[in-house]
Amino acid sequence: MRLHKQLIPLCVLALTTLNANAQLERLWTNLEYKAELNAVYSDGDYAPFWLTNNKYGLSSIKNKSGYLRAGLFRSATNDSVRNWRIGYGIDLAAAVRHTSKFIPQQWYLDVHYKQVALSLGQKERPMELRNQALSSGAMTSGINARPVPQIRFELPDFWTIPGTKNWVHLKAHIAYGLFSDNSWQTDFVSPGRRYNQNVLYHSKAGFLRIGNLEKFPIILTGGFEMNAQFGGEAWNVIKRPDDTSDFDPSYVYVGHGLSQFWNAFIPGGSDAADGDYKNVEGNHLGSWHISAQYHADNWSVRGYAEHFYEDHSQLFWQYGWKDMIYGVEAELPKNPFVGTFVYEHIRTNDQTGGVYHDATDIVPDQISGMDNYYNNAMYTGWQHWGMGMGNPLLISPIYNNDGRIEFKHNRIVAHHFGVAGQPSSELGYRILYTHTKSWGTYVVPTTDPQYGNYFMLELNYQPKFLKGFSFIGAVATNGGNLLGNSKGAMITIRKSGILRRK
Repeated sequence: MRLHKQLIPLCVLALTTLNANAQLERLWTNLEYKAELNAVYSDGDYAPFWLTNNKYGLSSIKNKSGYLRAGLFRSATNDSVRNWRIGYGIDLAAAVRHTSKFIPQQWYLDVHYKQVALSLGQKERPMELRNQALSSGAMTSGINARPVPQIRFELPDFWTIPGTKNWVHLKAHIAYGLFSDNSWQTDFVSPGRRYNQNVLYHSKAGFLRIGNLEKFPIILTGGFEMNAQFGGEAWNVIKRPDDTSDFDPSYVYVGHGLSQFWNAFIPGGSDAADGDYKNVEGNHLGSWHISAQYHADNWSVRGYAEHFYEDHSQLFWQYGWKDMIYGVEAELPKNPFVGTFVYEHIRTNDQTGGVYHDATDIVPDQISGMDNYYNNAMYTGWQHWGMGMGNPLLISPIYNNDGRIEFKHNRIVAHHFGVAGQPSSELGYRILYTHTKSWGTYVVPTTDPQYGNYFMLELNYQPKFLKGFSFIGAVATNGGNLLGNSKGAMITIRKSGILRRK
């Protein structure tokens, strides 16, 4: 009898150990690997625009560059039948003539429970309500810069709200992170110019989708996102000439306290750089989104718009919404010529007008113009490792040859076209063409409008006799006086597959 009582806990321990081992074994199944070799060669001062931009920052503006990349990934969808699901990834690159020789592009852990998820680390995330391959890019959360390391709590997929009979769906997230470009800023900036260290990141968004394709062919989606840079340290910040406060603009320490986190979540407080003219703490920006899509049996068409705002002046309707991205995307019936077409019109040249005036005793009227998109008096702006984190057509600071970390061309009007097709099961293509015109900024306008014309043709060959291989070749050109003239080519060899299947 005593032996029997001793065996019971031993059996429980053995079963628990076996179950734990089985769970650990599960995390190594369906492990995907990816390897990639990339090379760019061109003439001119810079590589052609669409060989560099909207590549999650793993690219170079230099006319000759390359990288070798390798990664291991496990998607949480492998545990789709379970309440608890786990995904992870590690993605590393060794680069030549990039901002770094060694680039930890992605490293993350995703833990899902039913509809919610917690994501830890640095992960490439797609744009909201955009065609990832054909769009010019989003205004706030694009795919142009390296991912920011962060902690992110989210509803990653649209969740059907109970009781709505599958008509109303919600998607949302909140995240805090840390910019990782300290070394790049100190290497790039020229003496006496503004730069930051240890700056924190905040992002939150919510999207509502209305529609049920089983009952009606139209889907409506709307959403709001707000991001912020806050905390950290700043050197050589901009002090207004009419500011009589005694703060030292050569160095400002903000810190990483609870008040900073709260003022990023609910905009409040003030920066030392505000001086006599208090605003809110940090650099706040965001977008409003709307999309309407019609689905037919074998084709669809979608119209969408994104309105960008800086601070509060364009947040609501006080000054009217003039700066927008308007787009249309058409998915055509299956054919060997054109599968998807995208057109976007981008305008950012209003920025609430060219007049800014804080209320004073003499003139008590507040006029909140001159928004200066992506720039900030204390922070180096909406960039990471030199690449703009929003739409790349507002030329990124990494293109500056004077050591200024700022956006010099944020007042633009542009027309952008994207076309993709699949002529055969092995061969696909995409074409991008953009015409853009810039007036510089309100603070430093261009003498005359400057122009850019960016073109790229890309072919993707996936031969059946070489399973898992992709051979991608592209030719591209720059024209106009924004980035100068250049023409070049890119080749990418990619191999992917599954290391361990169930």
